Amino acid sequence: MPSKAEQESFLPSTPGKLKDKSHSMHRQFHRCFTSTSTMFLWALFLVALTAAYLSFQSFVDSGSKYFHTAWGGIQWEKQVRSSAQIRRQGGFSVLVTGAAGFVGSHVSLALKKRGDGVVGLDNFNDYYDPSLKKSRKNLLNSQGVFVVDGDINDARLLAKLFEIAPFSHVMHLAAQAGVRYAMENPHSYVHSNIAGLVTLLEACKKADPQPAVVWASSSSVYGLNEKAPFSESDRTDRPASLYAATKKAGEEITHTYNHIYGLSITGLRFFTVYGPWGRPDMAYFSFTRNILQGKPITIYRGKNRVELARDFTYIDDIVKGCVASLDTAKKSTGSGGKKRGPAQFRIFNLGNTSPVTVPMMVSLLEKHLKIKAKKHFLEMPGNGDVPFTHANISSAQKELGYKPATDMQTGLRKFVRWYLSYYGYNHGKSLK
Repeated sequence: MPSKAEQESFLPSTPGKLKDKSHSMHRQFHRCFTSTSTMFLWALFLVALTAAYLSFQSFVDSGSKYFHTAWGGIQWEKQVRSSAQIRRQGGFSVLVTGAAGFVGSHVSLALKKRGDGVVGLDNFNDYYDPSLKKSRKNLLNSQGVFVVDGDINDARLLAKLFEIAPFSHVMHLAAQAGVRYAMENPHSYVHSNIAGLVTLLEACKKADPQPAVVWASSSSVYGLNEKAPFSESDRTDRPASLYAATKKAGEEITHTYNHIYGLSITGLRFFTVYGPWGRPDMAYFSFTRNILQGKPITIYRGKNRVELARDFTYIDDIVKGCVASLDTAKKSTGSGGKKRGPAQFRIFNLGNTSPVTVPMMVSLLEKHLKIKAKKHFLEMPGNGDVPFTHANISSAQKELGYKPATDMQTGLRKFVRWYLSYYGYNHGKSLK
């Protein structure tokens, strides 16, 4: 919920008192238009002024869709520098994109807690309730993390951030998420997941020193792969959704920047992340909301009534994998866009390795909520979803020391406790 100060900021400012100058202005205009030549000059002036205004308005309208927030200034730069300041020996200065998002907020807090400098970047779009993102931002602010309101496609903003703070690492978590939404708004995926990625990599390429880049790919890249568990060496050329296709494109794009410009790149294929402060569009989140409100939930099944299964991975385990990726990332080998030698390029699965069926997930929610769900079963539509996911994490275990420690029952219990508290349900404190 927004604070009193935030609520007051939405109120319009009180208009000032203006003197009535209509009579004096009328006399001035009368003098100006006493001759035909003067009227002609005024007409030219008004035409030029109108053309200039329309040109400027067109520029503003074209940019306002994505670059709607002003940034810059002495105080703004001071906040960026302070947030980026490293407070531990051998620490990092990290730019976290998508910092007000689910994974981004958790990673930012973990880095700040151990003494790294952290600057967040988020455009607070309305793919899901922006108030949840604002609440995450407030949480980050309370811990000394400054989140810049801006878009990763804003090259000027990125250049300014790198000018102010020489980031050693970039944790790129900003993206247009969701498989099904791609059928409604496909262009948003290209804008964020491809164009935005390239704009960010261009900024990293030009930076001196170049940062090491760790970024979120997705388990969705495995697409129609039927071999289980999914390994990093498996085929990823058969995406089942536009979202998956943009993430696969991202892996190829990052490889190109690694090969040409010497950027150190680590891609992380997340497997169905869940937990407190999660995304409302995810099934476990929306099921919780509907169960509490007494509304039916739709559970999809595969062909021949096969139950769908996901390798649900708790947020704390994902954060450990992200931080370990930063800790083991080698330095980029380029400088100002020029490569001096081969650079590190890695891709890891970050999952739990224990797929859980959707009906089992629902039964766990019923247990923790102490409410029976009203279930409605349907065959899975052809909207880009896949019947199951299952991660092989042997590479991450070997290279990152990654070891997921939270099972689904424990993770959902923690999520339900947070949900009941955040949304103000009175019996939230009774859960143990």
